[in-house]
Amino acid sequence: MRYAFIQAHSKSYSVESLCRVLDVSRSGFYGWLNRTSTSKAEENQLLEEWIAEIFKVSRSTYGTRRIRKALNEHGVRVSRRRVSRIKRKLGLVCKAQKRYKVVTTDSNHALPIAPNLLDRQFDTERPDNAYVGDITYIPTKEGWLYLAVWIDLYSRAVVGWSMADHMKAELVTDALRMAFFKRRPEAGLIVHSDRGSQYASELLRKYLDERGYTQSMSRRGNCWDNAPAESFFHTLKVELVSSCDFKTRDEAKQIIFEYIEVFYNRKRKHSSIGYMSPSQYEIEWFKSA
Repeated sequence: MRYAFIQAHSKSYSVESLCRVLDVSRSGFYGWLNRTSTSKAEENQLLEEWIAEIFKVSRSTYGTRRIRKALNEHGVRVSRRRVSRIKRKLGLVCKAQKRYKVVTTDSNHALPIAPNLLDRQFDTERPDNAYVGDITYIPTKEGWLYLAVWIDLYSRAVVGWSMADHMKAELVTDALRMAFFKRRPEAGLIVHSDRGSQYASELLRKYLDERGYTQSMSRRGNCWDNAPAESFFHTLKVELVSSCDFKTRDEAKQIIFEYIEVFYNRKRKHSSIGYMSPSQYEIEWFKSA
């Protein structure tokens, strides 16, 4: 404590005077200071290694909040300011945010339209209570690859997905079939989407009726009514698609599959669920259920 006091006040008073008042030797103080500096340097080096590894595993996507959370999970307590300083020192720059044009499904049709049951209430009390779905496009040198997903609102997990070179009703229905076989949601599940013809199709409506699921649709032209799905596609394109140059649709399918199932659902920390991965968040729910 005395050595620390001397260090803290050495800019205001001479070290010699402080040592004399506190009855310690100057050699003892400088020996302690040297050991402390060495220990701090070793700590910084280790912290730099950890932060670099976390950033690498995150695929260059984690900012200071997520890195700090990952360090805390391993028992390392550190401030965001210190993490930010080390990130700058190491030159760790997150993938840039970009604007992407959102693919819009065709809502100019005479097919049945479902009411907006969610009404932007995106928080649920348990898994498999409500899914939101949407379609986006992925550029490849062979042409567009279309991706349809269904996302569980509780954990933000991508529970079903399908990819094809078309935007037909089969695309969204196949994605929901995957969710059913993976999760087996009970009757009463709310399935929300925009008003696109794929979602209003007889094929999807029949599939929903057979399982007792309830359909919900956004208001016309209102992307905020389906914000969680829009958010996932933005994340996908910033963290993956923007840095890829897909030669074929098959190549894109393989890489997107790995991103969704290996990274996004099981590893990526989501701010909306307490910086847990969707998989971890659901495990915690089942433990407490």
